[in-house]
This record gives sequence, structure tokens and C-alpha cells, in this order.
Amino acid sequence: MVSDTIRSLDTIRSLDTIRSLDTIRSLALSRYGSSMPNATNGDCTLYYETFGSPDDPTLLMVNGLGSQCINYAVEWCEQVVDAGFHVVRFDNRDVGLSTHFTDATLDEQGAAYRLRDMAADAVAVLDAAGVDRAHAMGLSMGGMIVQQLAIHHPDRVMSIVSVMSRTGEREYGQSTPEALAQLTGAPATDRESAVERHIAGQRTWGSPAFADELRWRHDAERAYDRAFDPAGVGRQYFAVGASGSWADDLPGVTTPTLVMHGTADTLIDISGGRRTAELIPGATFVEIDGMGHDYPPELWGRWVDEVSAFCHAVE
Repeated sequence: MVSDTIRSLDTIRSLDTIRSLDTIRSLALSRYGSSMPNATNGDCTLYYETFGSPDDPTLLMVNGLGSQCINYAVEWCEQVVDAGFHVVRFDNRDVGLSTHFTDATLDEQGAAYRLRDMAADAVAVLDAAGVDRAHAMGLSMGGMIVQQLAIHHPDRVMSIVSVMSRTGEREYGQSTPEALAQLTGAPATDRESAVERHIAGQRTWGSPAFADELRWRHDAERAYDRAFDPAGVGRQYFAVGASGSWADDLPGVTTPTLVMHGTADTLIDISGGRRTAELIPGATFVEIDGMGHDYPPELWGRWVDEVSAFCHAVE
């Protein structure tokens, strides 16, 4: 699907990283000094942050395509801490302050890595944070990553929460034509175009009842100022496509699973969530009326209630 719908591999490969990785790292070091928290998985360094007490059960929060850890807002993380969790958020490879695979060799599918590699990154973060087993919640591509955790690293997860995600099967979780066109359109080239592209995306697949262009603009500006690498997002996109379908593996999952999806999601249709819950034995499915492919503050309370009730019940 990825190779069929993205403009072209040449487009992604020709993109320059507007803010070089050296610049990104310099900014991070000036902010955090030598104590910047990192995990390592082979040649990949992963930036992470923690909230709350490590004596509480850990909830690992995994981001979606192109999303930096700051999209799990501090205020939201604090709500999760108040619900009795130790929270770990991190930058996936190719975004934020983690390693960007700018010079990586691409395979015949145009991919530098797979979702399974990104799941191994998540395990490395748990190792660095001193966590043996965690609850893992992932959104969109992050939901795919936590499914990979349950398949390949079941000993490291107490439960998984897959939100607004899918199984890799083409016939489930399709995008509307408008959402697909927005996702695969020309990448941003500077701060203002990055902001406008983000706002256009939220207009297309965000939760209609909670549209807030001022918040969208603020979020996009903050993300751009922290790290901007459209080519890295392209590599993540190809990783999803190259991973194919893992539907055949899901009936073997024994990890307790909560699946959540919104009825207004135009980027990944709710059929993707329903299919995930159908394939994983004993999975719980929660449908959130009116939620799109986003997580507005108005829904944080509902998320925390659903996730905490499920996760604490399986501990």
C-alpha cells in the first residue's frame, strides 16, 4: 500500500533534513546537558523521559508516524501518573532527539527497517529505564509497534493498548481518499509550511467536535522547533508498508489486550481496530464516539479511565 500511494521513493530520498541532526543534538544538549536520557539498540540511540515513581507499574507510551514524545503532553502524562502509573515516553527512531537514519541503506521495498525493529527499540527503552515488564500503549503506528511487542517480546509486556491502529491487512483500516491524499502529499519545507500541513491534516482526520486551530498551531510549532525531518517520517512510512500484514501472528498473542478506536477516524478506519480485537484472543474493544485520528485534551480523561481500569485489572 505504501509503495502504491506515496508520491515516490525519489521524493522522500531527495528531501534534505532542514534542521540537521547535529543541530537537533546541540539544542538537546544545551537543554539537558550530559544527563540527556538515552537508550541504545544497536546503532540506534533513543531519547526517553519518565514521570512518576518507578515503584508503580510502568505504562510505556509509543507514538505514531512522525510523532515526537512531546505529543504525549506533560499534563496528560501527569494524569496517567495520578492514576497510579510510572510513565515512560520516548522518541521513535527517525523523529525527535533519537537517531535519524539519514544515510541508511534502503532495501528493495524502500525501507531502512521494519516495525519489528521499532519494537526492539521500545524494549531497549524499558531496559534503560530499568523496567522488566510494562503496560504498553501505542497510537496509530505506535499501536502496530505494541502489537509487535506482544508477538515478539511477550515477556516484557503485562498488557498492550492498541489505539486507532490496524493489523497490516489492506482490507481493514483503510484511509478515506481525502485523508490518504493529505498524508502522502508534498512534504513541508519550512516552519510555516510544516504548521499549515499539520493543521490541514487535523482538519481532515481530527475529532470534529474538538477542533482547535490555535492548539494545532501551537503543537506544530513546538514540534518543528524541537526537531524537523520529513525524510525521517518517510522512512517510518516505508517501514510500515514493508512490514506487511502480521494478522496471522495475532491469534497467538496471549498478552491481555485493550483496543480503542474512534468512530470519526478517517485516516485509519475503525475497521482496523475491530479487526485487531477480533484476531487477538480475549481482547477488549472500546469504541469512542466522535473521536478521530487524534487525542484532544477533552478526551484525555476518558482515555486515562479506560486504560487505567484495564491495566490495573490485569496486574
